[in-house]
Amino acid sequence: MIMKKIFFTINKTVIGLVFVALSFASCKKLIEIPANPPSSITQKQQFADSSTAMTAIAGIYAYNAGNGFAYSDAALTYSTGFSSDELSYTRSNDNQQFYNYTLTPLNTGISSLWSYPYQSIYQVNAVLNGVTNNSGLSSSFQKQITGEMEVVRSLYYFNMVNLFGGVPLVTSTSYSTTDRLPRATVAAIYTQVLTDLTDARKKLTATYPSAGRARPNLYTAIALLAKVNLYQNNWQSAYNEADSVIRSGNYNLEPSLNNVFLDGSNEAIWQLPANQGYYGVADAQYFVPFFSTPGYLLTAPLLNAFETGDQRLQNWVASTTVNGNTVSYPYKYKNTSASTTPTEDQMVLRLGELYLIRAEAAAHLSNLTQALADVNTIRARAGLAASTASATSQVAVLNAVMHERQVELFCEWGNRWYDLKRTGTAAAVLGAEKTGFSANAELYPIPQAQILLNNLLTQNPGY
Repeated sequence: MIMKKIFFTINKTVIGLVFVALSFASCKKLIEIPANPPSSITQKQQFADSSTAMTAIAGIYAYNAGNGFAYSDAALTYSTGFSSDELSYTRSNDNQQFYNYTLTPLNTGISSLWSYPYQSIYQVNAVLNGVTNNSGLSSSFQKQITGEMEVVRSLYYFNMVNLFGGVPLVTSTSYSTTDRLPRATVAAIYTQVLTDLTDARKKLTATYPSAGRARPNLYTAIALLAKVNLYQNNWQSAYNEADSVIRSGNYNLEPSLNNVFLDGSNEAIWQLPANQGYYGVADAQYFVPFFSTPGYLLTAPLLNAFETGDQRLQNWVASTTVNGNTVSYPYKYKNTSASTTPTEDQMVLRLGELYLIRAEAAAHLSNLTQALADVNTIRARAGLAASTASATSQVAVLNAVMHERQVELFCEWGNRWYDLKRTGTAAAVLGAEKTGFSANAELYPIPQAQILLNNLLTQNPGY
């Protein structure tokens, strides 16, 4: 991963955390902490009180991949979109390797998918270290921030384990213990994620700690816990947790599909403002063409999955004509400029996904009536009639759930790529639609630079 030095600097207006990424060539240790430079303050000073601590915490949520929220560059969305059957690419560069399963450990996209989350995990660990048992901070503040950071760290490790398999498990800022770490097992990563989320659930309240929904609350932790338990086939837990969020009364499906991703969406459980200067949400920057041919096209298998009259096709997909041919691209996020109104935020977790989590868990628990009811709630919002799946067939209901996940959650957080892998259908689906797919392609390669730096890292099979 790109390793970092951490120090605390004073600028003209605010004391803030600054994390400096070193280049691959110069990186020597997982964590390196330099001597305090003359213009800097110590970690003790940074976390002296809640006011100065919040300047560090704010950086965790900054919409800036590499120096803030790791997944604010759309890379997770488009990389997994290529790997699954959602996106194709019209240009020739490293991104094409995701689509045709020719990834190498030297791929630049792989490097950022690995390094940015680890940079952010380090920031999270630094905040946890700074607030824990800090006599200058109230116990309620410590609880709140600890719960938030545990949710954020869980999100990173959840995605890392689904992209790469077992990865180094870093929960400390001590370079002496994290200098070189081997890959933890997948089970160990999930255990850490579940431990963090379970503890966060105890610490967070139903009230969001600041304006908007950028900082996790109780239901953010529960919603992510529902998703993690779904992936672990813990059906009853996934059902109970999703049910808890849905029944909380804090969230409602947006009647208009075009309002789902707007700032202040009633559907948002976790939603980050895209405060990065001129640009809005990165997904719009990549997917919505400015002048020429879209670089990211929706595939025929995805477009054909939409039923006639599906308003998601009408509102979340846009088309243009290129050389006499109609091509389509993702249009969930529409604003390529931050100044465009209404404002869009980066959606991390939303109620629509929780309905489908409860539906899938219910189907596996043989509660087929509830599963279909949840599927039909999502379909009704999309302007579609109730599913034709029979409540007497578990297979048919599960197929209906997975179909609805495909057209509701496309190009969001790698859901389709993860779904194909966790359900064991990747080979059958992708093998029939594309060439070059093999079982080894289900995990991305560990970046070669990381293996050169850390001889305890092993490469995934096939690379």
